[in-house]
Amino acid sequence: MRNKVTIQDIADFTGVSKFAVSRALAGKTGVSEQTRSMIIKAAGQLGYFKEPLSDLPGDLQDPEAMTWTGTVLVLFPNVRYQNKDSVYWGPVFEGISARLNQKGLTILTLTEPSGDSVFSLLNPQAIKGILTVGSVSTAILLEIKRLGIPTVMVDHLDPAFPCDCLFADNLSSMREMVAKLIQKGYKSYQFVGNITDAHSYYERWLGFRSALEDFGVELQQWKPLIGPELDQFETTFLEAIDGRELPDVFVCANDYYAITVLDVLKKRHGGAVPASCAVTGFDNVYSDHPILATVDVNKELIGMRAVDQLLRRIVNPGSHYEKTLLQADVIFRD
Repeated sequence: MRNKVTIQDIADFTGVSKFAVSRALAGKTGVSEQTRSMIIKAAGQLGYFKEPLSDLPGDLQDPEAMTWTGTVLVLFPNVRYQNKDSVYWGPVFEGISARLNQKGLTILTLTEPSGDSVFSLLNPQAIKGILTVGSVSTAILLEIKRLGIPTVMVDHLDPAFPCDCLFADNLSSMREMVAKLIQKGYKSYQFVGNITDAHSYYERWLGFRSALEDFGVELQQWKPLIGPELDQFETTFLEAIDGRELPDVFVCANDYYAITVLDVLKKRHGGAVPASCAVTGFDNVYSDHPILATVDVNKELIGMRAVDQLLRRIVNPGSHYEKTLLQADVIFRD
């Protein structure tokens, strides 16, 4: 049997008092937001929030055999580009909306508020399930956990809130793309993008690193390129490449980073990207930019499959949580 993680375990791990851990986990005052965040993250990493696995019979309920009614809440984070109008998240939302409509379920969308209670204006009993889209804050996820509403996360996971989640197969797709770049004769590489900004970006970074290792290509990563936020990226990128020989390929965490890299290189080199330097992206959201390669993620399908997983969770609340990966296609352009 798994040993239960205690408050003392978390206190020992983080180096703070049991009092601080207890207050932070209970959502009470008395600790700073920075300390609270550190404690909750550590608790999740140690498995504090995990629930005991249940011994279910072999037969699972089939959601396809049911007639569905009710409301599903789709929750977007209130940060940057993560909304229904995004070139990436918009199609994901369209897939969610289409599938819920097929099932006869009502959709309610909500942008994560900055207040204390995400459900202050809602009746939780009227919500059949929740789909979170993008990087929702730990504080909001803990509130959802307290309410006990079946939840599936799209393109995000958080150790403080174990649940079903769906991703594109970021790691394998990036490995495939880098392997093809190596096969084409490119020798030197730099990864570009904040690897702490989203779990998907971190998986893409792992795929990049592992592909180089498999082919015996030395990793000589310029660390500033894997940390900057998008609003600081152009300045950081210019400082990082100043006085350096450009790599053969800038491998970017997504297409937006890729077009930003292209624009900066054009400005720096008189309106044209050096012929010796290629740029790749991920997500396939821009077709009118000279990105050498990208990964085509079926965004609508991710949304539809998230709905299917939520319905399975609703009718099988005690089954083990699942992380679903959807295959994506590597695209090279002339």
